[in-house]
Amino acid sequence: MIRAPLSPSSRTFFAVLSFALPLAVWCAVSYVPWIWHPMVLISNPGSVSYLQPGMRLDRTTFLREVKTAEETGAAPPEGRPANPVYLPAPHEVLFALYTSFTTAPETRDGKWLHESLWQSIQVIFWGFTISSLIGVPLGVLCGAYSGVSRSAEPFTEFFRYLPAPAFGALAVAILGIYDGPKIAIIVIGTLFQQILIIANTTRTLDYPLVEAAMTLGTKRIQMLPRIVVPAVLPAIYRDQRILLGWAWTYLIVAELIGASSGITWFITQQARYQHFANVYAAIIIIGILGLSTDLALAWLGRRLFAWDRTGQTR
Repeated sequence: MIRAPLSPSSRTFFAVLSFALPLAVWCAVSYVPWIWHPMVLISNPGSVSYLQPGMRLDRTTFLREVKTAEETGAAPPEGRPANPVYLPAPHEVLFALYTSFTTAPETRDGKWLHESLWQSIQVIFWGFTISSLIGVPLGVLCGAYSGVSRSAEPFTEFFRYLPAPAFGALAVAILGIYDGPKIAIIVIGTLFQQILIIANTTRTLDYPLVEAAMTLGTKRIQMLPRIVVPAVLPAIYRDQRILLGWAWTYLIVAELIGASSGITWFITQQARYQHFANVYAAIIIIGILGLSTDLALAWLGRRLFAWDRTGQTR
Protein backbone atom coordinates (compact mmCIF):
# COMPACT_ATOMS: atom_id res chain seq x y z
CA MET A 1 0.00 0.00 0.00
CA ILE A 2 1.24 3.49 -0.87
CA ARG A 3 2.83 5.25 2.13
CA ALA A 4 1.76 2.46 4.45
CA PRO A 5 3.67 2.73 7.75
CA LEU A 6 6.36 0.14 8.43
CA SER A 7 6.84 -1.74 11.64
CA PRO A 8 9.98 -0.91 13.67
CA SER A 9 11.60 -4.20 12.65
CA SER A 10 10.85 -3.57 8.97
CA ARG A 11 12.27 -0.06 9.19
CA THR A 12 15.47 -1.45 10.70
CA PHE A 13 15.69 -4.21 8.09
CA PHE A 14 15.37 -1.87 5.12
CA ALA A 15 17.77 0.65 6.65
CA VAL A 16 20.41 -2.08 7.04
CA LEU A 17 19.66 -3.36 3.54
CA SER A 18 20.26 0.08 2.01
CA PHE A 19 23.87 -0.12 3.22
CA ALA A 20 24.32 -3.88 2.78
CA LEU A 21 23.55 -3.95 -0.95
CA PRO A 22 26.24 -1.44 -2.04
CA LEU A 23 28.72 -3.08 0.34
CA ALA A 24 27.92 -6.51 -1.16
CA VAL A 25 28.61 -5.18 -4.67
CA TRP A 26 31.88 -3.63 -3.48
CA CYS A 27 32.94 -6.91 -1.84
CA ALA A 28 32.05 -8.90 -4.94
CA VAL A 29 34.10 -6.61 -7.18
CA SER A 30 37.01 -6.71 -4.73
CA TYR A 31 37.15 -10.36 -3.70
CA VAL A 32 35.65 -12.43 -6.54
CA PRO A 33 38.36 -12.61 -9.25
CA TRP A 34 36.10 -13.47 -12.19
CA ILE A 35 33.67 -10.55 -11.68
CA TRP A 36 35.95 -7.59 -12.43
CA HIS A 37 39.72 -7.75 -11.96
CA PRO A 38 41.26 -6.01 -15.00
CA MET A 39 44.77 -5.88 -13.54
CA VAL A 40 47.35 -8.44 -12.45
CA LEU A 41 49.37 -7.96 -9.26
CA ILE A 42 52.89 -9.18 -10.03
CA SER A 43 54.33 -11.65 -7.52
CA ASN A 44 57.24 -12.87 -9.62
CA PRO A 45 58.51 -10.84 -12.59
CA GLY A 46 60.21 -13.84 -14.17
CA SER A 47 62.38 -12.85 -17.09
CA VAL A 48 60.56 -9.56 -17.82
CA SER A 49 63.01 -6.85 -16.76
CA TYR A 50 60.61 -3.95 -16.33
CA LEU A 51 58.28 -5.80 -13.95
CA GLN A 52 58.64 -5.59 -10.17
CA PRO A 53 56.93 -7.53 -7.35
CA GLY A 54 53.85 -5.62 -6.19
CA MET A 55 53.47 -3.85 -9.55
CA ARG A 56 50.03 -3.81 -11.20
CA LEU A 57 49.87 -4.61 -14.89
CA ASP A 58 47.02 -4.64 -17.37
CA ARG A 59 45.74 -8.20 -17.85
CA THR A 60 46.14 -8.10 -21.64
CA THR A 61 49.74 -6.92 -21.37
CA PHE A 62 50.47 -9.55 -18.70
CA LEU A 63 49.13 -12.38 -20.86
CA ARG A 64 51.19 -11.11 -23.79
CA GLU A 65 54.35 -11.12 -21.68
CA VAL A 66 53.57 -14.64 -20.45
CA LYS A 67 53.09 -15.87 -24.00
CA THR A 68 56.29 -14.20 -25.19
CA ALA A 69 58.30 -15.72 -22.32
CA GLU A 70 56.91 -19.21 -22.96
CA GLU A 71 57.66 -18.99 -26.70
CA THR A 72 61.28 -18.01 -26.03
CA GLY A 73 61.76 -20.54 -23.26
CA ALA A 74 62.26 -17.83 -20.60
CA ALA A 75 60.71 -17.71 -17.15
CA PRO A 76 57.18 -16.28 -17.44
CA PRO A 77 55.96 -13.67 -14.97
CA GLU A 78 53.54 -14.69 -12.23
CA GLY A 79 50.72 -12.77 -10.60
CA ARG A 80 47.16 -12.84 -9.37
CA PRO A 81 44.05 -10.97 -10.51
CA ALA A 82 43.76 -7.51 -8.99
CA ASN A 83 41.82 -4.28 -9.27
CA PRO A 84 43.35 -0.91 -10.15
CA VAL A 85 45.17 0.87 -7.35
CA TYR A 86 42.36 3.44 -7.14
CA LEU A 87 39.84 0.75 -6.09
CA PRO A 88 41.00 -0.68 -2.74
CA ALA A 89 39.14 -3.55 -1.09
CA PRO A 90 36.78 -2.91 1.85
CA HIS A 91 39.22 -4.33 4.42
CA GLU A 92 41.94 -1.93 3.17
CA VAL A 93 39.62 1.04 3.58
CA LEU A 94 38.53 -0.21 7.00
CA PHE A 95 42.16 -0.38 8.06
CA ALA A 96 42.74 3.10 6.61
CA LEU A 97 39.92 4.47 8.77
CA TYR A 98 42.27 3.81 11.69
CA THR A 99 45.67 4.52 10.15
CA SER A 100 44.60 7.80 8.55
CA PHE A 101 44.14 9.19 12.06
CA THR A 102 47.45 7.78 13.35
CA THR A 103 49.77 8.29 10.38
CA ALA A 104 51.70 11.55 10.23
CA PRO A 105 51.25 13.78 7.13
CA GLU A 106 53.58 13.16 4.19
CA THR A 107 54.77 16.77 4.13
CA ARG A 108 55.96 19.09 6.87
CA ASP A 109 53.09 21.53 6.31
CA GLY A 110 50.50 18.79 5.90
CA LYS A 111 47.50 18.33 8.16
CA TRP A 112 46.37 15.34 10.17
CA LEU A 113 42.96 13.98 9.23
CA HIS A 114 41.31 15.15 12.45
CA GLU A 115 42.76 18.64 11.91
CA SER A 116 41.41 18.72 8.36
CA LEU A 117 37.99 17.56 9.50
CA TRP A 118 37.79 20.17 12.24
CA GLN A 119 38.77 22.87 9.76
CA SER A 120 36.02 21.83 7.37
CA ILE A 121 33.42 21.55 10.12
CA GLN A 122 34.09 25.13 11.17
CA VAL A 123 33.73 26.33 7.58
CA ILE A 124 30.44 24.42 7.20
CA PHE A 125 29.12 25.81 10.48
CA TRP A 126 29.82 29.45 9.69
CA GLY A 127 28.81 29.25 6.05
CA PHE A 128 25.48 27.56 6.74
CA THR A 129 24.77 29.73 9.79
CA ILE A 130 25.26 32.94 7.80
CA SER A 131 23.14 31.56 4.96
CA SER A 132 20.35 30.56 7.36
CA LEU A 133 20.33 33.86 9.23
CA ILE A 134 19.56 35.57 5.93
CA GLY A 135 17.71 32.92 3.98
CA VAL A 136 15.20 31.65 6.54
CA PRO A 137 13.64 35.01 7.47
CA LEU A 138 13.65 36.20 3.88
CA GLY A 139 12.14 32.93 2.67
CA VAL A 140 9.35 33.13 5.23
CA LEU A 141 8.61 36.73 4.25
CA CYS A 142 8.53 35.80 0.55
CA GLY A 143 6.14 32.95 1.25
CA ALA A 144 3.87 35.03 3.46
CA TYR A 145 3.70 38.35 1.60
CA SER A 146 3.20 38.65 -2.16
CA GLY A 147 4.86 42.05 -2.33
CA VAL A 148 8.07 40.75 -0.76
CA SER A 149 7.94 37.72 -3.04
CA ARG A 150 7.68 39.81 -6.22
CA SER A 151 10.48 42.08 -5.01
CA ALA A 152 12.97 39.36 -4.05
CA GLU A 153 12.23 36.12 -5.87
CA PRO A 154 12.83 37.15 -9.52
CA PHE A 155 16.42 38.15 -8.71
CA THR A 156 16.82 35.09 -6.49
CA GLU A 157 15.62 32.84 -9.32
CA PHE A 158 18.19 34.46 -11.61
CA PHE A 159 21.06 34.26 -9.14
CA ARG A 160 20.53 30.63 -8.15
CA TYR A 161 21.49 29.55 -11.67
CA LEU A 162 24.89 31.21 -11.36
CA PRO A 163 27.43 28.54 -10.31
CA ALA A 164 28.91 29.36 -6.91
CA PRO A 165 32.45 28.22 -7.88
CA ALA A 166 32.48 30.93 -10.56
CA PHE A 167 32.82 33.44 -7.73
CA GLY A 168 35.90 31.67 -6.37
CA ALA A 169 38.53 33.97 -7.83
CA LEU A 170 36.55 37.03 -6.80
CA ALA A 171 36.11 35.67 -3.28
CA VAL A 172 39.85 35.05 -2.95
CA ALA A 173 40.63 38.55 -4.22
CA ILE A 174 38.27 40.15 -1.69
CA LEU A 175 38.52 37.82 1.33
CA GLY A 176 42.05 36.44 1.06
CA ILE A 177 43.28 32.86 0.86
CA TYR A 178 42.08 31.44 4.17
CA ASP A 179 38.57 30.42 5.25
CA GLY A 180 36.74 33.52 4.03
CA PRO A 181 36.38 32.41 0.38
CA LYS A 182 35.23 28.93 1.42
CA ILE A 183 32.53 30.36 3.67
CA ALA A 184 31.48 32.76 0.91
CA ILE A 185 31.10 29.94 -1.63
CA ILE A 186 28.90 27.97 0.79
CA VAL A 187 26.76 31.06 1.45
CA ILE A 188 26.38 31.77 -2.26
CA GLY A 189 25.65 28.13 -3.04
CA THR A 190 22.95 27.64 -0.40
CA LEU A 191 21.41 31.06 0.30
CA PHE A 192 19.39 31.55 -2.87
CA GLN A 193 18.18 27.94 -2.96
CA GLN A 194 17.27 28.33 0.70
CA ILE A 195 15.13 31.41 0.09
CA LEU A 196 13.11 29.73 -2.65
CA ILE A 197 12.64 26.42 -0.85
CA ILE A 198 11.54 28.03 2.40
CA ALA A 199 9.25 30.44 0.52
CA ASN A 200 7.53 27.49 -1.16
CA THR A 201 7.29 25.68 2.18
CA THR A 202 5.68 28.74 3.76
CA ARG A 203 3.12 28.85 0.96
CA THR A 204 1.92 25.36 1.93
CA LEU A 205 0.31 26.86 5.03
CA ASP A 206 -3.43 26.17 5.01
CA TYR A 207 -5.14 29.50 4.36
CA PRO A 208 -8.20 28.52 6.43
CA LEU A 209 -5.89 28.61 9.44
CA VAL A 210 -5.13 32.25 8.68
CA GLU A 211 -8.81 33.03 8.18
CA ALA A 212 -9.66 31.37 11.49
CA ALA A 213 -7.02 33.42 13.28
CA MET A 214 -8.36 36.63 11.76
CA THR A 215 -11.88 35.66 12.76
CA LEU A 216 -10.71 35.18 16.34
CA GLY A 217 -9.27 38.68 16.37
CA THR A 218 -5.59 38.12 15.63
CA LYS A 219 -4.05 41.37 14.43
CA ARG A 220 -2.21 41.48 11.11
CA ILE A 221 1.07 42.37 12.81
CA GLN A 222 0.72 39.26 15.00
CA MET A 223 -0.15 36.92 12.14
CA LEU A 224 3.43 36.12 11.10
CA PRO A 225 5.01 35.33 14.51
CA ARG A 226 1.93 33.70 16.07
CA ILE A 227 0.31 31.81 13.17
CA VAL A 228 2.53 31.48 10.10
CA VAL A 229 5.91 30.70 11.66
CA PRO A 230 4.67 28.14 14.24
CA ALA A 231 2.63 26.36 11.55
CA VAL A 232 5.46 25.96 9.02
CA LEU A 233 8.40 25.67 11.44
CA PRO A 234 8.55 21.83 11.40
CA ALA A 235 8.66 21.80 7.59
CA ILE A 236 11.32 24.52 7.54
CA TYR A 237 13.36 22.47 9.99
CA ARG A 238 13.22 19.50 7.58
CA ASP A 239 14.22 21.77 4.70
CA GLN A 240 17.25 22.91 6.67
CA ARG A 241 18.36 19.32 7.21
CA ILE A 242 18.32 18.76 3.44
CA LEU A 243 20.05 22.05 2.69
CA LEU A 244 22.83 21.19 5.15
CA GLY A 245 23.75 18.32 2.83
CA TRP A 246 24.07 20.81 -0.02
CA ALA A 247 26.42 22.85 2.14
CA TRP A 248 28.76 19.84 2.41
CA THR A 249 28.73 19.52 -1.38
CA TYR A 250 29.67 23.17 -1.82
CA LEU A 251 32.38 22.78 0.83
CA ILE A 252 34.22 20.25 -1.33
CA VAL A 253 34.01 22.64 -4.28
CA ALA A 254 35.04 25.64 -2.18
CA GLU A 255 38.11 23.89 -0.76
CA LEU A 256 39.43 23.26 -4.26
CA ILE A 257 39.89 27.01 -4.74
CA GLY A 258 43.38 27.86 -3.58
CA ALA A 259 43.03 25.99 -0.30
CA SER A 260 45.79 24.42 1.78
CA SER A 261 43.61 23.03 4.57
CA GLY A 262 40.39 21.15 5.11
CA ILE A 263 39.20 17.66 4.24
CA THR A 264 39.45 18.27 0.48
CA TRP A 265 43.12 19.22 0.87
CA PHE A 266 43.69 15.99 2.81
CA ILE A 267 41.98 13.95 0.07
CA THR A 268 43.99 15.68 -2.65
CA GLN A 269 47.28 15.07 -0.85
CA GLN A 270 46.49 11.39 -0.24
CA ALA A 271 45.53 10.91 -3.90
CA ARG A 272 48.79 12.56 -4.97
CA TYR A 273 50.74 9.85 -3.12
CA GLN A 274 48.32 7.16 -4.38
CA HIS A 275 47.05 6.39 -0.87
CA PHE A 276 43.60 5.70 -2.25
CA ALA A 277 42.49 3.73 0.77
CA ASN A 278 42.93 6.94 2.78
CA VAL A 279 40.96 8.82 0.14
CA TYR A 280 38.02 6.43 0.48
CA ALA A 281 38.35 6.52 4.27
CA ALA A 282 38.12 10.33 4.29
CA ILE A 283 35.10 10.25 1.96
CA ILE A 284 33.38 7.67 4.16
CA ILE A 285 34.11 9.78 7.25
CA ILE A 286 32.38 12.73 5.57
CA GLY A 287 29.36 10.51 4.94
CA ILE A 288 29.37 9.19 8.51
CA LEU A 289 29.67 12.71 9.89
CA GLY A 290 26.87 14.00 7.67
CA LEU A 291 24.55 11.07 8.41
CA SER A 292 25.24 11.30 12.15
CA THR A 293 24.45 15.01 12.09
CA ASP A 294 21.22 14.40 10.17
CA LEU A 295 20.13 11.64 12.56
CA ALA A 296 20.88 13.86 15.54
CA LEU A 297 18.88 16.70 13.98
CA ALA A 298 16.02 14.30 13.19
CA TRP A 299 16.01 13.12 16.82
CA LEU A 300 16.00 16.72 18.02
CA GLY A 301 13.21 17.61 15.58
CA ARG A 302 10.97 14.82 16.90
CA ARG A 303 11.26 16.32 20.35
CA LEU A 304 10.94 19.95 19.35
CA PHE A 305 7.92 19.26 17.12
CA ALA A 306 6.31 16.27 18.78
CA TRP A 307 2.90 17.17 17.30
CA ASP A 308 4.18 16.97 13.72
CA ARG A 309 3.71 13.48 12.26
CA THR A 310 4.82 14.30 8.69
CA GLY A 311 8.54 14.07 9.43
CA GLN A 312 8.23 10.83 11.40
CA THR A 313 7.27 8.51 8.55
CA ARG A 314 10.85 7.68 7.52
